[in-house]
Amino acid sequence: MTDRRFRFGLVTGQPGPASHWAGLARRAEDLGFDTLLVPDAAGVQASVPALAAVAASSSRLRIGTFVLAAPMHSPGRIAWETATLDQLSEGRFELGLGAGRGDAGGTAELLGVPFGSAGERVRQVGEAIQAVRKLFADGTLRPVQQPAPPIMVAGGGTRLLRLAAQEADIVAVHTSSEEELRERLPVLREAAGARFDELELSVNVFAIGDGPLPEWMRQFGIDPAAARDNTNPAVLTGDTATVVDTLRRRRDEFGVSYVTINAHALEAAIPVVEALAGT
Repeated sequence: MTDRRFRFGLVTGQPGPASHWAGLARRAEDLGFDTLLVPDAAGVQASVPALAAVAASSSRLRIGTFVLAAPMHSPGRIAWETATLDQLSEGRFELGLGAGRGDAGGTAELLGVPFGSAGERVRQVGEAIQAVRKLFADGTLRPVQQPAPPIMVAGGGTRLLRLAAQEADIVAVHTSSEEELRERLPVLREAAGARFDELELSVNVFAIGDGPLPEWMRQFGIDPAAARDNTNPAVLTGDTATVVDTLRRRRDEFGVSYVTINAHALEAAIPVVEALAGT
C-alpha cells in the first residue's frame, strides 16, 4: 500500500532535569530512532521546554509533541511555540495535535480553560491548524521548515480522523484492533481524496514482547487480558522476528510506516528499530 520507509519515534513523559533529557536524546539518536516525542498532560513536564532541551542535545533527532491537546492552548500560542521549537531545533520539529482525551477535564481546570464537548474540541484542532498555517504564510512567524513544520493529528473518532485526513501530514490512528484499523482506512481515504497517498500513517505502541502488561495501560483503552497474538496494534507480541514481520505486514496491508513506541517498551524495541529503521 505504501512505499514509505519505516520511521520510529520514542514517546516519553518521564520528568527530569535537562541532563535527563540530554541523555535520553543522545541515546534515542544513537539507537536509530527518528523522533523523540513528549506528551502534553498533567502529571508530566510541559512538552515545549522539555523538547527545547532535547533539541539542544541532538543533531539528527527530530522532536515533536505527542500530542498537544488543542483545547488547552490558544491557536496563536500553538503557532508561536511551533515556530520557536522549529528554530531551536534548526528545522527538526513536528507539531502533534489532538482533541484531548475524554478524561482530560482535570487538566483543563488546572490550566483555567474550558473543556468542551468532543465536537467542540475537534473544531479547536482545526482552528489550531488554520492559525499555524496562516501565521506562517503571512510571515508573522517564521519557522525554518517551509511552508510549515509537519503536522500530526492523533485520534480514533470519525470526525477527528476526517479532519486529520484533510489537513494533517501525519495521521496517528488510535484503534483497539486490526479490524478497527481496517475500517478506518476508507474514512481516511474518502476524506483525503487525491492527497491520501501523501499521508504518513502512524500507530502508537505501548508494549513489545510476551511479558505481563501493566494495569495503567487500561487508561489508554488497552485491556491487558485481551491484547495478545498481535490483535491490538498498540501491543506487539512474540519474539523480535515476529514483531518485525507484524510491522512489515501492517505496512503492506494498512500503509502504517511510522511507529511510535512508549519508553516503557524501549529495551524490547531496540532490536526491532535496528532491523527496520529506514528500510
